[in-house]
Amino acid sequence: MKLPLWLIDAFAERPFSGNPAGVVLLEEPIPDTLMQDIATELGQAETAISLPRSDGSWELRWFAPLREVAFCGHATLAAAHAIATERNGAGTITFRTRFVGDLRVRREERGRYVLDLPRVDPGPADLEALRTLVPEAAEAFATFENVFAVLPSERAVRDFAPDFAAIEEALGGMGLTVTARGAEADMVSRYFAPAAGIPEDQVTGSIHATLAPFWAARLGRTRLVAEQASRRGGRILCDVAGERVLLTGGAVTVLRGEIVLPD
Repeated sequence: MKLPLWLIDAFAERPFSGNPAGVVLLEEPIPDTLMQDIATELGQAETAISLPRSDGSWELRWFAPLREVAFCGHATLAAAHAIATERNGAGTITFRTRFVGDLRVRREERGRYVLDLPRVDPGPADLEALRTLVPEAAEAFATFENVFAVLPSERAVRDFAPDFAAIEEALGGMGLTVTARGAEADMVSRYFAPAAGIPEDQVTGSIHATLAPFWAARLGRTRLVAEQASRRGGRILCDVAGERVLLTGGAVTVLRGEIVLPD
């Protein structure tokens, strides 16, 4: 059996920037264990595995190297790019997911995509406990899978030195985001998820379903430019529209191939 595979840089305008994701488009279902084995073999932060449905939508699941994840923004954008460019996908692609409902991605001109996400509002988090991981944290809040620390400056975000073992021990399966008001961009962030096999993610779509509304309220506007201050880095245009958050960015295919499995 051979499965088509793509490596796609999401939230990128050129190769070797943004956040790479593996994408596998299936013709028929495969076992969950095989999906995880594929993601582990590829070793990307996330691999999107998608299966077409009879109604024109696509089932979509995401796998990190060590486990399935509930939601991944950049791999969703990458999957939409693969479907649009390799399968002649429609202008708007609908994904059916297990944990976050339906997601829609609209293809625009010049190879850009608009990812329509549900807004994820946070609850409180223990600031004093978080300061054992992030000493400069000024505020703390959390969602169902991430803890957020607001830092005093962009420089503090860029200079933050994570202790991955301590993050995993303190937060278990949750990820850690550090964020601040940006100097050139409206907001900057970095994201760490060592428990999922992702020491530092490059450009993380999902956290902006929380960060965009947070900074929109602070800055008094609904359209924001977000920068993720990772090694590769990337920018996302964020629009807060009520209970939805729209993330706009590019995608670039850098590899096409096949996964070869025994018959």
